[in-house]
Amino acid sequence: MWDLIILARLDSHNIAAIGFFNMRYSLESLLAFVESADQGSFSAAARKLRKSQSTISIAIANLESDLGVSLFDRTGRQPMLTEEGHQILAQVRGVLTACERLDSVAARLDAKIEPRLSVVMSDIYNFVFRRDVMGQFAARFPQTVLQCGPSEGTDVINLIQDERAHLGIVAAQPNYPPAVRVARLALEAEFGLYVGVGHPLAKGRIIGLDEMKSVRHLCLKTYSEESAPQPNSWSAPDYLSILDLAVQGFGWAELPRALVQRFGREELVELKASGYPRKVGVDVIWSCRKPLGPAGQWFLETLQQLS
Repeated sequence: MWDLIILARLDSHNIAAIGFFNMRYSLESLLAFVESADQGSFSAAARKLRKSQSTISIAIANLESDLGVSLFDRTGRQPMLTEEGHQILAQVRGVLTACERLDSVAARLDAKIEPRLSVVMSDIYNFVFRRDVMGQFAARFPQTVLQCGPSEGTDVINLIQDERAHLGIVAAQPNYPPAVRVARLALEAEFGLYVGVGHPLAKGRIIGLDEMKSVRHLCLKTYSEESAPQPNSWSAPDYLSILDLAVQGFGWAELPRALVQRFGREELVELKASGYPRKVGVDVIWSCRKPLGPAGQWFLETLQQLS
């Protein structure tokens, strides 16, 4: 006979304890006990578990014999939990919860589900965090740690290429390295030109390119870029930082309209300029040298189905 170490939380005292659970108690008898307590009768528990009532009654009787206590008072019309039964019920629930977690870990290991999934994404794709997508992921892969972080352009590509991230979501690029796989998403991002509400350009008129050149440009420049700085410009490696600079009135910026709607709609003015707003394609990328596991593949396929 062997013992299984169970970490159980004692809800009544809100403290953690370590105990030893002797495996002479079958999981079937524990489940019969819990369901009988929850359903209010042995017959209802039998229907729920698709067993005969006699099977449930025998399982509970065996459990009582093993424990040396009466779990139910059977003198009334329906069995009622005894004081000992109430105390043991909380512990049995903890055992069954631990068993469910054990089954989940075993299933993940058997399917080779990755313990961690890292996703780097552009600020232009803020709908990655849609509740339906994240909810489904949490339900399907409860043991997988999801790591998400913002990144743009070549920084995203480098993280994928260096195998420091599993998936990257980025504004569509004209070219990718050979080791990077790419899929175009159905959703597109819209960009507009913005300045802070107190900026001289925020007058609601059409802006010409010459006038734009005379005003400081707040532009995106990733850590990986080696190009020479633009004259009369400030830069940042992500759009949220650029948005903050624009809100403070330091210049004009090309920003994702969805990002502005979420974080700056009261503090920024969209400029009227030729060619704007403009649409930008969105790609999801991953490394061919680091195959996606079940969680990563599900995430990729789910993104491709969004519209």
